[in-house]
Amino acid sequence: MGSLKVNLCGIELDNPVIPASGTFGYGYEFGELYDINVLGTFSFKGTTKDKRFGNPTPRIAECYMGMINAVGLQNPGVEKVISEELPKMRKYFNKKVMANVSGFSVDDYAYTCEKLDEIDDIGWLEVNVSCPNVHGGGMSFGTSPEAAAEVTKAVKSVTTKPVIIKLSPNVTDIVSIAKACEAAGADGISLINTLLGMRIDLRRKAPVIANKMGGFSGPAIFPVAVRMVYQVSHAVDIPVVGMGGVSSAEDVIEMMMAGATAVEVGAANLIDPYACRDIIADLPRVMEKYGIENLSDIIGAVK
Repeated sequence: MGSLKVNLCGIELDNPVIPASGTFGYGYEFGELYDINVLGTFSFKGTTKDKRFGNPTPRIAECYMGMINAVGLQNPGVEKVISEELPKMRKYFNKKVMANVSGFSVDDYAYTCEKLDEIDDIGWLEVNVSCPNVHGGGMSFGTSPEAAAEVTKAVKSVTTKPVIIKLSPNVTDIVSIAKACEAAGADGISLINTLLGMRIDLRRKAPVIANKMGGFSGPAIFPVAVRMVYQVSHAVDIPVVGMGGVSSAEDVIEMMMAGATAVEVGAANLIDPYACRDIIADLPRVMEKYGIENLSDIIGAVK
């Protein structure tokens, strides 16, 4: 059998499959169901400087071939994540984990990343720049190359671990933003985050979720994700982590051929808690079907 191993920013993964932030908690919830050490790694729940309760309910709506969520980054804050959540995670996961970081100012990002940089278990910092900039009129950091670069520089100045910037697809030119992050020192790019979506309750004549709009994810966005991963991976010289509607081993292969070094699985975990385990188990069959010896050989195979 060929090799499933890939190298992400200098750290070897047993396979490229990574549960995406916000869909896998802190790992221990799934660790009660199966041995999560079969994963390449996982990106734990988005962490902010301070505790957040999140958005009002209802905040999840089902859609055809997907879902909309507006959870609002509910988390206990970085201090509690370090003191309470990560010790529980260690009982189930013995590999390097990916920390997902969010913030509402450049200082927020820097503070949280500096705290998490001290933790040995953490291998990568995945910095989500899809958050609203409270000092910049509320626009997302990720909608501007300059703002995304500013966050990247601030985080890189206080960390020693690889920094992967997670980009929003809700922009007109994602390549320019990715290149700005690379120029500012990013070690990798992950994409795509959710598309902006909305559902309306016909009986109530009102939005289904309290926040009106939210992040649209699931299989319906997969072609958009593949396109953006292809565009970005061919424009930068740093690794790309692809995500967006991935739900099968075939999807993983397709995302890697588009240019992804590793692949995150999101909404599928909420439908089937064993999704990542089963995708990994199926990868050798799909590799054999398409004559793939080593997964690392197919990264960016489509020119």
